[in-house]
Amino acid sequence: MPFTALLLFLGLFLSCNNTRTLEIPIQESNENTYPVKEYTEKKNLESYATAVFAGGCFWCTEAAFERIEGVVDVISGYSGGQKTYPGYYEVGNGTTGHAEAIYIYYDRDKIDYETLLNVFFIAHDPTTLNRQGPDVGEEYRSAVFYQTDEEKTIIEKLISELEAKNIYEDKFVTEVSAYDEFWVAEGYHQNYYELHPDNSYVSRVSRPKVEKVLKTFPALIKAEYRK
Repeated sequence: MPFTALLLFLGLFLSCNNTRTLEIPIQESNENTYPVKEYTEKKNLESYATAVFAGGCFWCTEAAFERIEGVVDVISGYSGGQKTYPGYYEVGNGTTGHAEAIYIYYDRDKIDYETLLNVFFIAHDPTTLNRQGPDVGEEYRSAVFYQTDEEKTIIEKLISELEAKNIYEDKFVTEVSAYDEFWVAEGYHQNYYELHPDNSYVSRVSRPKVEKVLKTFPALIKAEYRK
C-alpha cells in the first residue's frame, strides 16, 4: 500500500474508532486504584445512601449524575470484576471482568433510588450489549449492582415497566448483579468531563448524553446547571 494511502486509511480508522483510549495518556498511570470505603471515610460520606451503576464511559455517567439534585458526590471506578486493585488498561483489555462504573452518594431526603434509576436508563443505552456508542467491550456493559433485595426488586420492576412503554426499540440487556466491591479509578479519570471540556471525546460523545439528561429531567437538575 502506498504511504499516502496508508496515512489516509489510518486517519479513517481513528476517526471511526473515537474511543477514550485515543484521548488519554498511552502509558499506564502510576496512580493506584483503591476500595471505595477509603474514599467514603476520607470524605465523611458514611451518612449518605449509595448506588452503583455501570453505563459505558464513566466520564459520561459521572457528569450526568453530578447535575442531579440530591446527589452529593459521584466517583468513577470499576465494579463487577474479579481482580483486586484493577487498573484502567487491564480493565480495558478485558482481563479483570470489571465494568466502568460510578459510585453515587445521595441524600434520601431529596431523591430516591428509583428516581436515580430512571435517570440512569436515560443517561446511557441499556439495549446495546457490551457497547455504548464508539466504546466496545465488556467494560462498557450496562449493569446495576444492587446492595439490598429491595433495590433488586425496584430494578427489575422498573426495567419491566420501561420495556412495556417501549422507551427503546430493543429489549434491555442490563446486567442486574449483587454488589461486591467498587474500586475508585485513577485520579486522572475523576471529574474528567468538567476539567477537559474541549476534549474531542467529551464534546462528541459525553456532552450529548449529559444534555439528554438535562433535557429529560429538568425538574431534577441542580440550580447551577440549569440553562
